[in-house]
Order: sequence, then structure tokens, then C-alpha cells
Amino acid sequence: MYRLLKPLLFRLDAEKAHNLAFTAGGVAQRVPGFLSLSAALTGKPDPSLRREAFGLAFPSPIGLAAGLDKGARLLPLWKSLGFGFVEIGTVTPRPQPGNPKPRLFRFPEAGLILNRMGFNSEGAEVVAKRLAHRPSGLIIGGNLGKNKETPEEKALDDYRAAYRLIAPRVDYSVVNISSPNTPGLRDLQAPEKLKPLLEGLLALRKEMGLERQALLLKLAPDLAMEDLDALIETVVASGFDGLIATNTTLDRGIVGGDLRARVEAQGAGGLSGAPMRDKALAVQARVQEKLAGRLPWIACGGIGSATQAKESLEGGASLVQIYSALIFEGPGLVKRMNGGLARA
Repeated sequence: MYRLLKPLLFRLDAEKAHNLAFTAGGVAQRVPGFLSLSAALTGKPDPSLRREAFGLAFPSPIGLAAGLDKGARLLPLWKSLGFGFVEIGTVTPRPQPGNPKPRLFRFPEAGLILNRMGFNSEGAEVVAKRLAHRPSGLIIGGNLGKNKETPEEKALDDYRAAYRLIAPRVDYSVVNISSPNTPGLRDLQAPEKLKPLLEGLLALRKEMGLERQALLLKLAPDLAMEDLDALIETVVASGFDGLIATNTTLDRGIVGGDLRARVEAQGAGGLSGAPMRDKALAVQARVQEKLAGRLPWIACGGIGSATQAKESLEGGASLVQIYSALIFEGPGLVKRMNGGLARA
């Protein structure tokens, strides 16, 4: 069905196509019997894929990365497709529209996406209410961010506000300070700014009695290696439970020739998808080397096949996440990746 619909969807503006797909998905998951049929066609992940990480038992190491289902709208559908876990968000404490449109662009011939969405969010209160009706048996992570207008010195207040509402409804939480689309956000990665942010969230976690729930930090792929090393040591020393490597990149050097010119013509934003694979692998190799087994981490960036997922898992990742490949390959990708990993 996706192969039939894809040409039509790709004729539309990328964000309109996204909204149309989510509307259709929302309708479909309410149709009696649809989710059961979807699950039957997909099949449950093979028991050999089960993974233990962050104090949780994942039925498959294949997860949906944050950014696609920002508002936790299609959780039953993702479960039926065979995902081992789903990360919702990024969720900001207060609703915000994000950046002006157009802000999402696809380059199908390269499996590349450019986005400058800017944390468009319904707000933590709305998303928390939706999470109250989450499907059973699906591991869910909550990716948290600050509002655009919040000054850097008040960032902790925003993360704490979002955490208070979202953390009790999810299985793990992620602090996103690595999106390139909120001005100044990546400045929080500097150790002297990061340390009080992490400590403040850990104190809140303890206050809320959620010490057993993992807190993760999502990394940018554009840090100099020495800065990445310092960030990793700050995270390890803080008592955080893990990392996600990586977010989208600002590096236009991952594409070349005519494609690079076309990408640059669309303006600012982070790049994700197949061309990011080598850059993400380089960062992930450094993460694995510097962590030296002290913390688990999740691989994200340019993963679109069972072979690539296996490579990341063998490279030290506990889990992997996909996003862009799902847009270009369709929902059947999850079944193919689970099957390929099980055979491997």
C-alpha cells in the first residue's frame, strides 16, 4: 500500500504529506481490527532480538527516533508495526508553533531530509494527557526540550517543567540540547552549562521518586572531538544513565555536487538520512571509545537496514533508532530490519 501511495505523498509539500499520513494513521488505528491485522502481517519480533538496557526489556533493538511522532499520536500503530520502542517528542513545556514554513524538505534520490521545524509542540500538558492512554506493552521514551523564547539562564526551569509532566507517563526520558533549530540550544552542551542542567534534572528525578527511570542525553554530531570527550565525561560524572548519538547535522559536507547546491538553496536546518551515516559512525565510535563500557548508548543517524543496525550494535550500541529511512522505505522497513537482524 505504501508503494502505491508514496508517489502521491511525495508530490505534496513534505510537511503536508506528513500531516496527511498522520491523519490517515490516526483514522486507521481506530478502525476495528486494523491494528490486529497490521500486527499479524508484521509479526512479533523474534525472541532472539530481546535486549536489556536502561533497566528495561526491549522486544527488539529497533526503535523510532524522536521527531516523527512529536505528540504521541500514533503509539498503537507503531506498536503494531513491530518497533521495539518509540521515542516521542521533542516536547516543550508550553505549546509553540515552531519555525515559519516551509521547514521540511525531502531529497528522495539521496534518502536525505532537511528540517528546521524548531520544536513545534503541543506542549507537555497536552502530550501527557495523551500518554495517559498509551498502549500496553510498548516501551516509550520522552524527548524533552526548552521553549524558543526561554533564555539560556532559565533553561533548567523549562526542562524541569516538561519532565514533571512527561516523565511519569514514559519509560525513559531524554534531554535534547542538540537540535540545531532552536537558537542557542547547542550552547548548553558546554560542560560548565551542562553540569548544572544535568544536576538539576537528577535532583528533580529523585524528588519525584523516579530514580529507577533512565535519563539520557542526546548528542549533536557536529562537536569537535575534544569537546565531545569533555561532554561525555560531564555526563558520566553527573550520574545520567546514557547517551543517544546523534541528532541531525549542520554539516553540508555530507553531500556533494548538484545535491549540495540544492540542499544549500533550501536554507538552514539539520540534515538526516543515509548521507549522514559515515559522520554518525565516526561520532559513535568516539562515544564507544570514551565511555569504555561505563554507560549504555543508543545509535541514531543514517540507519536504514538490518545490516547497518547490526553494524551499530556490534559497534557497542545497546539499541538503534530510525526515522528518515522509514519515510523513504515505508512501514514495512521495521519488519525487514527485525527479520534481517534475527537471521543474522
